[in-house]
Formats: sequence, structure tokens, C-alpha cells
Amino acid sequence: MSAPDSHKTVLLEEAVDALAIRPDGAYVDATFGRGGHSRLILDRLGRSGRLVAFDRDPQAVAAATRISDARFSVVHASFAELAGVLERLGLEGVDGVLLDLGVSSPQFDDAARGFSFRRDGPLDMRMDTSRGQTAAQWLGPAGEAEIREVIRDYGEERFAKQIAKAIVAARERGPVVTTGQLAEIVGAAVRTREKNKDPATRTFQAVRIYLNQELAHLSLALPQILDLLTPGARLAVISFHSLEDRMVKRFMREAARADVPIRLPLRARELPQPRLRLIGKPVRPSAGEIAANPRARSATLRVAERSGA
Repeated sequence: MSAPDSHKTVLLEEAVDALAIRPDGAYVDATFGRGGHSRLILDRLGRSGRLVAFDRDPQAVAAATRISDARFSVVHASFAELAGVLERLGLEGVDGVLLDLGVSSPQFDDAARGFSFRRDGPLDMRMDTSRGQTAAQWLGPAGEAEIREVIRDYGEERFAKQIAKAIVAARERGPVVTTGQLAEIVGAAVRTREKNKDPATRTFQAVRIYLNQELAHLSLALPQILDLLTPGARLAVISFHSLEDRMVKRFMREAARADVPIRLPLRARELPQPRLRLIGKPVRPSAGEIAANPRARSATLRVAERSGA
């Protein structure tokens, strides 16, 4: 296998440990990124094991093609398409799925991708640069109410009204097409902010999540994954945003709750069994990992196991 790109994979050992890899199992890394998790999964698989990686980002897919391993394949697709893709690959069930949500460090660090307010570049923000509209193209015609709702709902930004108004006012002077422009507009509209947090953080996060339909893709993927997991298979999800984490937490808890008929006299063995079993408590990065990689500080890992129900 080729060496990974310079990228610090968050909760690397913890996430792969959580999958409880079976040497002959079939696994899915639904968010390849730069392959930290995939490489460790391959290290733990036997000769007959199989790993399928997904990613929406053409650059990530290009990085994945540098892994020369007969057990490994990569698909340029969203994990929202997981069930259909695996069916075409002849996989009716899998022994584990890993989701590492959000944006990878290479995406943040490349100014041309437009994800970061710390480096001036084109206001793109697309996970998949081969399709869809850029953030600049969306912000151009978007109404003030729409911008406000996106920043409020996806960024949980209490100054969404002021920011939306400032963006619309700035557009009258010229199009907003760079990350530097947007960060400056937001910075002028937000007078107070949490300690050590840039005023533009929540706005950039909100626009990115909305533009890439990240929550919609996650809501589509989770039920598909549950149907594909074989008994004893694990689902491990790393999230970095409270909205994502709440969605994962709610999904896992509901699937781990038995649907008991009301007032029916049933013995314990007759009770319907839940489809998932929660594994341990949420895992968060250690102080050492956060010190080495500050971007890990908001990560949360949740794990569940498929029951035989």
C-alpha cells in the first residue's frame, strides 16, 4: 500500500477497534478522505477480506486509487447511494461500516476548495467539485430570508439575521465570490463571539452543510446501513457537528429500542428484539490527540452493533 497523504486521521485506532474486524469480513469505509481508516482496516483484514471505500471528492478518490490491494475498491459516490452501489458490487451484506463525517484536513487546507475562512480563495465549498453549484453561485441570487434560515438552522448562529442582511447589502456593491470577502462581511456583522472562535466559523459551516446536503445524505444513508449490516456487524460514526451527532444518536437509540406492543401479556423471550445494540459510551479524542491535532476537539464516536433481529 502507498503511504498516506499528510493528514491526521481523527480517532484512528478507536474507530477501527470499534468495528471489531473479522479477518474474512466485508467492510465499508463510507468516507475515505485520505485513507487513514481504510489503511488500518486493510492491515487487520485477512486475505479473503474485502473493503469498499466511498467518497464524493474526486481528489479523495484519486488518492484512493494509489492503494494497490486486491481486497480494496473505491467508488466515487455519496454514502447516500450505498445500498445501490453495494448491490452492483455483489455485496448483499457487510460486517461493518465506518462514517467519518464532515470535511477532511486536505479539503480545509486547500484554499481553492473554499472551505476555510483562514485562506482566501474562490467561494466553492463543494464536496464533489465535478457537479453542483458553488457557494458563490448560491449566494448570488439567494434571498435574505433563505440565507438567514440556512445560517440559523445549519450553523446554529444567533446572529443569522444580521449576517444575512450584511451579505445582501454587500452584494449591492459587487458579487461575493471569495472566502475572504465572506469572512470579512460576517466579521463586521458579528460583534461578539465565543472565546477562540472566529466569527465566520458558524456561517461557513452552515453554508457548507446546506450546499452539500450533508444532513440529508446522512439521513438517507443510516437506514440503508442498518439493512445491510449482518448480525454482529458494527456501525461506527465519527461526527464533528452537533446536528450530525444528534441525528446519529437519535437513529441508534431508536433502532436499539424494542417496539413492545402495549398491554399484551408477553414473556421476556417473546418480546420483539431491537435491531441495534449500543456499544459503550460515546468516545471523544484524548487530550494528547487534541494537542497534536486541534481539529479533533469536536469529534464524537458512536458505535452500535446489529442484533440478530
